Amino acid sequence: MSDRTAGDERRWRRGTAAIIGGLLVAGVLVAFIVLPVAQSSRIGLDPWTAILRFCGIPVSQPVSGPAVEPVSAVAWTTEVIDGLASADPEAGAAAAQGCAACHGASGVSPSPAFPHLAGQSAYALYKQLHDFRSGSRVNAVMASFAAGLDDQAIIDLAGHYSALSTGTLDPVASVEDPVIRALVMTGDPARAIPACVSCHGAGVGGPIETPTIAGQQRDYLAGQLRLYASGERRNDIYGRMRAIAARLTDDEIDRLAAYYSAVPTQR
Repeated sequence: MSDRTAGDERRWRRGTAAIIGGLLVAGVLVAFIVLPVAQSSRIGLDPWTAILRFCGIPVSQPVSGPAVEPVSAVAWTTEVIDGLASADPEAGAAAAQGCAACHGASGVSPSPAFPHLAGQSAYALYKQLHDFRSGSRVNAVMASFAAGLDDQAIIDLAGHYSALSTGTLDPVASVEDPVIRALVMTGDPARAIPACVSCHGAGVGGPIETPTIAGQQRDYLAGQLRLYASGERRNDIYGRMRAIAARLTDDEIDRLAAYYSAVPTQR
């Protein structure tokens, strides 16, 4: 190989190495400086703290933006779970006398605007009453009622209603809706809608606070889905129901409510 050819090859190699090195440096600058600085204000950090955190270096500086209120103040501690398992049914029944006008003496609501509570999940009842009391879920009537309840009263009420049983609550509604049944059983992956049964089916597999919706009032179910879709109701953990409901059409909401209201249940 001639001296000229060897020199050209060395220059080519040095040039290639310089280009690759430059690209690597640029990538590192973008990943660990440009992006953190660009996102620092959005995540409530100063640029230097954002850079350190992107590099994996823990920094104890508090977030400088406004505090984000949690969607629920409920904590599933051992005490709460044990308390729900040993609720006082007599105390719960006594407290439930103030609920009968809206939710029925036996937990079956006489009005389509109010939910049936009989046979509901004790965990779901506890969470919703707790959320009404804390303001995480907004309803003037329920907030006023829940304000007078301490944690033990909420536990006893949840235990009382969860122990009540009913049959099918809306036998006239039709469940012969293959399109909605497919949405319930398999969801719609194209719209990132999970199957309803993944949380609400058969009482297993879902988050601990998941309510039982089989046999529930159809008007109530449709109303709550619309509140989730609009963001007016926002006490769902991680925004699960808000995200799902916002992807449903109005027709799907009505048909889902009709479907679940007619699901046979022995609660």
